Amino acid sequence: MKAAELVESRMVDWRKLEQACIRLETGGRRDRLSPQARAQFAAAYRAACADLALADAYQLPATTVRYLHQLVGRAHNQLYRSQRFAYRTWFDEIFRRVPQRLFHDGYVRLAFVLFWGTFLVSAFLASKWTPMYQFSENVLTREYIMQMEDMYTDAPWDGGRSTGAEGLMLGFYVNHNTTIGLRCFAMGLLFGIGGLLETMHNAVVIGAVFGHMTTVPQQDNFFQFVTAHGPFELTAVVLSAAAGMRLGFSLVNTHGMRRFDSLALAARQSLPTMLVAVALFFMAAVIEGFLSPSPAPYALKALVAMMSMLMLMIYFTVLGYSDEPPSDDTELEALF
Repeated sequence: MKAAELVESRMVDWRKLEQACIRLETGGRRDRLSPQARAQFAAAYRAACADLALADAYQLPATTVRYLHQLVGRAHNQLYRSQRFAYRTWFDEIFRRVPQRLFHDGYVRLAFVLFWGTFLVSAFLASKWTPMYQFSENVLTREYIMQMEDMYTDAPWDGGRSTGAEGLMLGFYVNHNTTIGLRCFAMGLLFGIGGLLETMHNAVVIGAVFGHMTTVPQQDNFFQFVTAHGPFELTAVVLSAAAGMRLGFSLVNTHGMRRFDSLALAARQSLPTMLVAVALFFMAAVIEGFLSPSPAPYALKALVAMMSMLMLMIYFTVLGYSDEPPSDDTELEALF
């Protein structure tokens, strides 16, 4: 093959690789490439390396050799570059792409409706307006109810609570709010059904606790404690359930893929959901540790709760609203 024919036959592929390098250099999107796009980019890079070796062997024009040297160097830097903390990329990911993914995530919507619908029904049936007067005892047991009432007999900020009671209260909220998110996520692996049942079970228990506490004298102390951190913590539970259900149902509906490949894809898609859940759990823990047990007026705690709900609405609906979920790799995959 003549030198001119070699250059002409390979020029299209070189231009595609160059365009991909430009997109990666300006957009900082290398870390979000799908496995298919990453493999295509790597294959184009190896082909350019082989072309450079042929160009040296065939003694092609110096301009062609120099162009290939630069192209291979740019592609190498994108494929093997050091991990830098790109603030613009992370900001775009956290405040645009992640909320858009969550906004369009059907599993998040399913978990939201399932949890809050069950929670409200359970809270009503356990309240003083219930037509089922034994509902809370049937769900929580009488011993557990007495334990709950004893925990809130004294306000945690009055100094009258024993160390054991404080530990019991902390254990209750860790067990029934924070760790239930992990259980919902893990149970979702049981082909999705486990996640559905665990989500409903937690909603029934938490709803019954809230409903019952409206019927006893300790209700003021109870709501003084749970109001401020409730929005973040319960939303994190919903997101954990959604991530778990996505994993579980990926084993049932594989879309023609092997179950392992379907599960791997679902895990990648669930990662943003779990990261947001972890962030919400952390923020809830900070509020629960400092503001919730403090003697601050209830108006302040209610204000924090309302601000938390407003932040969640803005993140999930205002930032998340879009006609379709973001696609990270469409442009790059189209180049190859």
